[in-house]
Amino acid sequence: MVDITEEEMDNPTFKSDTILSDVHLHCPDKRNLMVRLNAVGQPVFLSYFKLLCNTEDLASEKYGGEAATEREQQYQSEDEPCDMDRNNLKKEIELNIKGVEALLDDDGDLEVIRRPRCSSDIEAEGVFRDRVYPVILMKGEEDAFDIAEQEGTCSDVVKIEHTMATPLEDVGKQVWRAAFLLADYILFKRDTFKCCSVLELGGGTGITSIIMGTVAKRVYCTDVGEDLLAMCEKNVALNKQLLEAGSGEVKVKELDWLKDEFCTDPKAPYSWSEEEIADLHDHCTVIMAADVFYDDDLTDALFRTLYRITHNLRNSCTVYLALEKRLNFTLRHMDVTCEAYSHFRNTLNDLENLQDRKMKYTVEPIKPDFCQFLIYERIEQL
Repeated sequence: MVDITEEEMDNPTFKSDTILSDVHLHCPDKRNLMVRLNAVGQPVFLSYFKLLCNTEDLASEKYGGEAATEREQQYQSEDEPCDMDRNNLKKEIELNIKGVEALLDDDGDLEVIRRPRCSSDIEAEGVFRDRVYPVILMKGEEDAFDIAEQEGTCSDVVKIEHTMATPLEDVGKQVWRAAFLLADYILFKRDTFKCCSVLELGGGTGITSIIMGTVAKRVYCTDVGEDLLAMCEKNVALNKQLLEAGSGEVKVKELDWLKDEFCTDPKAPYSWSEEEIADLHDHCTVIMAADVFYDDDLTDALFRTLYRITHNLRNSCTVYLALEKRLNFTLRHMDVTCEAYSHFRNTLNDLENLQDRKMKYTVEPIKPDFCQFLIYERIEQL
């Protein structure tokens, strides 16, 4: 966990209050380019996430209707889904597992290779490390982004600007596993979301909204913080061609769960117009959120916002919530617990049992056994 300031780029400091997403730890061969420092001095990286299935093929008619149904039936059977793509993913996961096993000793403990103190120790121990030189792109070097051509075509690569490590209040600037899980489900059930109007709560870097934008008609990607929303808007622009292939639209807007109203101040950069609020209330049929349940107060605020918005919708709505159940040992319980997840489940049960004459909520779990379109570790806690 590293916190790098602008003045001490060569001397990173370690802080205990820094949160690090482990998405990139499982993609060591992926290219991560540092492109700039954001408004608060955090390094911003540009990463390419390759889709295991070309979105132009997904958007074409041959992948609609019958083809999608056939794919689902194939996956539900005992046959291997996605054929070559699935096999490639399986091989990559097996290689990662072998790499981890190679680091374990006979007792299963992690065997850490420590840095030798001098060059003579290197020769004695036979330990050699490749030097890593991070690529830093400065403003104006637009040609540097042409490297995307080497990573894949515009139709099968999602380009995302993000940070690597942040304080807890800025975790939305990172990429999290539940966002990939929700993106997988969107691509697997694309007919379900076709031509829908969608609202994402806590959109963060915008990766899930961008994937939804390849399918849906319009997506309102919402969060708080001008710096975060600017990053999200940049990501939408970076994936313009990907969105155009699906004829979708992604609008980045501010939505503060701690406030009872939409931000309509015309001076605010990501405020709502009256027309946009009316469009949301009249046409929204899908609401989604990924990995936003890590603080009890924010969880309560999200469910209040969820109730307020769904209460004003003209049509019935389906809400998709994806999260990772993070286990931690606490001294208070002297056991491994997941208090944030427990609070989420209790609040969700309260919403389902809510006595409201106008509205009724039903909750259904979705098993994460659908086809995988993005490369990440789909752990059982998702």
